[in-house]
Amino acid sequence: MRTRRLLLTTFLILILAGLALWPAAAQEASVSDGISLTIYNQGTALVQDRRTFELTGGISTLDFTDVAATIDATSVSFRSLTDPAGTSVLEQNYVFDLVGSARLLERYIDQRIELVTTPDNTTFSGVLLSGRNGEIILQQDDGQIVVISLANARNIRFPALPEGLITRPTLRWLLNVVNPGAQQVQLTYLTGGLNWTADYILLLNEDGGALDLNGWVTLTNTSGASYQDATVKLVAGDVNRMPTDQEFMAFADGIVAAAPAMEEQVAQRDFNEYKLYQVQRPVTVADNETKQVEFVSAPGVPATTFFVYDSSAPFYGYYSPISDPGYGMTGITDVQNWLEFSTGDEAGVGVPLPAGRVRVYQEDIDGAALLIGENSIDHTAKGEPVRLYLGNAFDLVGERIQTNFQMLASNIVEETYEIRLRNRKEDQAVEIRVPERLFRWSNWEIFNASDTFTKVDSANIEFRVTVQPGEERVIRYTVRYTWPN
Repeated sequence: MRTRRLLLTTFLILILAGLALWPAAAQEASVSDGISLTIYNQGTALVQDRRTFELTGGISTLDFTDVAATIDATSVSFRSLTDPAGTSVLEQNYVFDLVGSARLLERYIDQRIELVTTPDNTTFSGVLLSGRNGEIILQQDDGQIVVISLANARNIRFPALPEGLITRPTLRWLLNVVNPGAQQVQLTYLTGGLNWTADYILLLNEDGGALDLNGWVTLTNTSGASYQDATVKLVAGDVNRMPTDQEFMAFADGIVAAAPAMEEQVAQRDFNEYKLYQVQRPVTVADNETKQVEFVSAPGVPATTFFVYDSSAPFYGYYSPISDPGYGMTGITDVQNWLEFSTGDEAGVGVPLPAGRVRVYQEDIDGAALLIGENSIDHTAKGEPVRLYLGNAFDLVGERIQTNFQMLASNIVEETYEIRLRNRKEDQAVEIRVPERLFRWSNWEIFNASDTFTKVDSANIEFRVTVQPGEERVIRYTVRYTWPN
């Protein structure tokens, strides 16, 4: 009898000890205490989320829900802000086995389900044999096999939610907590699906001598999570990141007349070798949402419109002399329309411009604004020029022909070009810039140029001529190339 009582007592002690070591039921974190988003213009964001919840002592699990579906699980950092020394992480898991019809069908193979089909509202029940390839295969109580198209299944009834399936992506930790009670923890992770771009609206005045600039930050969230009242920082620059196996995942036109902002919405500062923009108020970034915030506004920025006739042969570098006489003949081609302005203080901009899309509008005589071109800019530092190709000029014509080619020796080539520029506008004189690439060899000399030119570099020269309304201007020049025998 005493032996039986001793065995029973020992058994109860072992059970209680086992319960003490077994993790407590999963605790789900409370509503966020504060979210900070640092978004890079490469489709990546750093999320910092703080939440407070009651932790039980000992070993327990904690579920952290409402994280991004595109999270990089290898980048997750968990830290207790209340008791960092007494709270340690034993295991970290990212659980993404979400509820869905396909997942439920997989979990209920060899189990009984019930469904109703459309359009005849027939009810079927039986053991599920397969739920793949768009078909549901059931074995009914009488042994018959029924094949039903998934597209015709109106209602599918499952007895219960299988263990392990969850409704939201969840981070789950196995914790060892020394001091139980309310603790604030901080979660930090990288995610895809969050991106920002800069979008610019330029309103050019009627004569093309000035423009109004509005710049907008465009935030796009396809990460699978929403961020309520977040502190948003935007990093502009080319941040190097290692490639990953994940493929991390655009706005209506509008014209807004530039005006000085009543209060700065986005503050800009230097951060390392990048530019950082911080929105000066909390921003809610909902999932599957595009949001715009103005970050720069500059009225009356001096601007220059000019035209380029670029029809010379492409230059790929000097590798060997080119003596083919037909290389570089072009004929009639388009004259390009360009716009230029500065980001410097003297122009009234005074800030760097992150890379983004630019839409250019111009006022008509009745004050209406019409789209005249669209392009993109790279990251542009403060004080640097911005040049935008807007399209091809309708009333300007360029023609480039080779009028002479001679092999003066086995290592000497001389050729002459004639460039004709025609202005068919009725009342506007235009300046046309004509770049010429000297592509045959690096040792060259210009003879008999009809107009003044500028040597841009070792392989390029440029003419700039003004063409009056109805006028045709002709540029002629001869170039001689010499190379070693």
